[in-house]
Amino acid sequence: MEITAGGLLEIRITPADVGKRVSVRRVEGGGSGAPVFADAVGVLTSWNRGVLTITRKDGVSVHIPESSLVAGKVVPPAPARRRGPAASFEELARVTARAWLPLESEPLGEWTLRAAAGFTRRANSVLPLGDPGIPLDEALARVTSWYAERDLPAYVQAATGAAGTQELLCAELERRGWVNEVSAEVRVGGLAPVGDLDADVAAVRLAREPDEGWLARYGRVRDPELARRMLVEGPSVWFASLDGGRAIGRCVVDGRWAGFAAVTVAPEDRRRGLATAVMTALARRALEEGASAAWLQVETDNPAARALYDGMGFATHHSYHHFRAAA
Repeated sequence: MEITAGGLLEIRITPADVGKRVSVRRVEGGGSGAPVFADAVGVLTSWNRGVLTITRKDGVSVHIPESSLVAGKVVPPAPARRRGPAASFEELARVTARAWLPLESEPLGEWTLRAAAGFTRRANSVLPLGDPGIPLDEALARVTSWYAERDLPAYVQAATGAAGTQELLCAELERRGWVNEVSAEVRVGGLAPVGDLDADVAAVRLAREPDEGWLARYGRVRDPELARRMLVEGPSVWFASLDGGRAIGRCVVDGRWAGFAAVTVAPEDRRRGLATAVMTALARRALEEGASAAWLQVETDNPAARALYDGMGFATHHSYHHFRAAA
């Protein structure tokens, strides 16, 4: 907070600071008791009719009456990661997109409309890395129409929490009634520490295509032919399977990056190190192909996976959110 030489808090932000990262303090509650203060840090995404909206790094919007402010200031962008590989948001967004390639895509300015017959949200959503080249309402109307032509719901994948992410777009989608249907963290870490884990990888089978046991454990397959077609696409894709599908995983090697996904273990075999064995085997193969950095995506409501990846040294780079058009 901004504190003057006299010890007083100051408000040093204005509506002109929309789009900047800010830190504010507000007073909550009322009555005769001592005031209760609360702080918020994030991107100032609007300041309209006496209400500020701040979008935090996890994508949650906080609405603050202007009258409750006691202090506020613009703060520097979030610092670069202190551990794991350095990476910009745009680099990671493009790498993660190449790991889930759509069946068809179409540019809309600097946005990319992607469709894959509904298999995974990532391959059936807009990747908005830049300006669509037309007003936002017109762009969203085009998006909605494009997906309707394919009998698909319209999704926009937008990110928060790092330099260059899309807090302003998230706020605009929210104001237009688009619903944040699911959020996930993109985590990064060193690849060698995963490959160096003391794990029993002898029984892990690596292949270029998923077999029936792999697909059965993955469990999100309505059309096996479509799933196989989608899952094998990418720069260099590997599938790991342990004991015919008790544990599985997928890894996409793309230059210096190795992306882990679909790490799944049979419920009766969890907490026995099988996920670690799968990831270690995939990491060692990725290291052989020259990768040095790792990324993965984990949904915010998956505490078991988050704990596993914490132990492997992965840390959050940014969050992404799938906004669905209002019905």
